Amino acid sequence: MSNSATINIEEDRILTFGKYDAEEVQVGDDGLVRYINLENIMEPRSKGRHTDKQFYKAEVPIVERLLNRMYVAGHRGNKHKITSGINTGNKDKLWKIIEETFDEIEEETGENPIQVLVDAIENSAPVEEVVTYQRGGARARKAVIVSPQRRVDLALRLLVQGAYENRLADSKNAVQSLKEELVGAHNNDTNVRAVMTKQRKEKEAEGAR
Repeated sequence: MSNSATINIEEDRILTFGKYDAEEVQVGDDGLVRYINLENIMEPRSKGRHTDKQFYKAEVPIVERLLNRMYVAGHRGNKHKITSGINTGNKDKLWKIIEETFDEIEEETGENPIQVLVDAIENSAPVEEVVTYQRGGARARKAVIVSPQRRVDLALRLLVQGAYENRLADSKNAVQSLKEELVGAHNNDTNVRAVMTKQRKEKEAEGAR
């Protein structure tokens, strides 16, 4: 094959945001490999076509799953101390926020921002957690292994909630808040809420064994 043909193939290749190659990203946690889809996408386009399949989320590219979680970050605490119920979500706006966040992550770390996202997920995904069940007339707590699918779901929720809460607390813009949360989790910084919550869950599980 000629050099010109090779160049044309590279030029026609789809990259996420037209800039970042998800396929070069490595997932260090073997248990999560099947559940983190590293497909390149120019824009989110699955439009729910996987929802009739079991474990369909594993078919959705990980960057799109981040976007989907950002639509509504979710409540925190039994009394909904912090709620995202007021969020309505706008795909184009959220996609732009993620793109700008990735640009800032690349500038700050010099790394592929999708690799930073995947590392942040791995460092925020609890391996064990505690469940409560009824035993006779008493409630008991038990440590359980978290399924890989739930680990990814929990990590994305914790990361987005952390960024959302920081934005509310410090009046930061969305890009700055999300960047700080992802980079902090990528560095396994225990001051980041997602990492802190993961470690707390695993510590509680250890005590409930």
